[in-house]
Amino acid sequence: MPAAFAPSLPLHVAPPPASQLWRRGRKTTSVSWGRMAAVPVDMAAVASSTLSKLAPLEAILFDIDGTLCDSDPIHFCAFRELLQQVGFNNGVPITEEFYSANISGGHNDDLARALFPDMDHDKAMKFMDDKEALFRKLAPEQLNAVDGLHELCRWIEHHKLKRAAVTNAPRPNAELMLSLLGLTDFFPVLIIGSECDRAKPFPDPYLKALELIDASPDHTFIFEDSASGIRAGVAANVPVVGLTTRNPDKVLKDAGASLLIEDFQDPKLLSMLAELEPTVAVEQV
Repeated sequence: MPAAFAPSLPLHVAPPPASQLWRRGRKTTSVSWGRMAAVPVDMAAVASSTLSKLAPLEAILFDIDGTLCDSDPIHFCAFRELLQQVGFNNGVPITEEFYSANISGGHNDDLARALFPDMDHDKAMKFMDDKEALFRKLAPEQLNAVDGLHELCRWIEHHKLKRAAVTNAPRPNAELMLSLLGLTDFFPVLIIGSECDRAKPFPDPYLKALELIDASPDHTFIFEDSASGIRAGVAANVPVVGLTTRNPDKVLKDAGASLLIEDFQDPKLLSMLAELEPTVAVEQV
């Protein structure tokens, strides 16, 4: 089966063993959520961005894959295994770089057309369904929350902020991930891209979320980890905070992210939230 992408991509390079994949060194920052205003971070860059204009903060919207949880390694392994089985790229395993550039954050219908341009679309979508089933099989043992997620969720609940989860993932995947993270009840609204007129990178899913939670884009921001999702948020006229979970900083910045953070413990995020402090007093968590 011919590959759908330019031969200049590094398809010929086999990825390292699974035990070595996705183990990039990352700095861990321990910060008390009850004392965010005291975090010694230069806010000049943040203050000059649209994020500083959101006060009083009303709502936060979240992507799921790669944002709430570090799920890309699981998706990558599922794609690599099944693409190799069907002879994609003459059976040479895809690389992490290929996955990041051509698959991560994409909607399954678009990915099916891009990966298998010469295949019957129904058959290509069957491949995507099989891939999602493999993801759901692997996720319970491998899915981990992004650092600081649950502390942030408690902070959001305490401040009575509106929220919604907005994803291109199929509904069974999204519901499974939220369940594994213990966040099913945290999100009153779950928006699925394929259930909208257009999925990300179009703004429709985020616009639908704003409508359903009755939130103003002038007092809302979005957490995203992919260029596709960031473009969707920007198109909805909502500022986006990009998580550098797996995708390169430059890709996220070029897509329009107003701020980049490593995780939900990043001092830049904590200082930004202190600047946008809602009316309810912060308590220690």
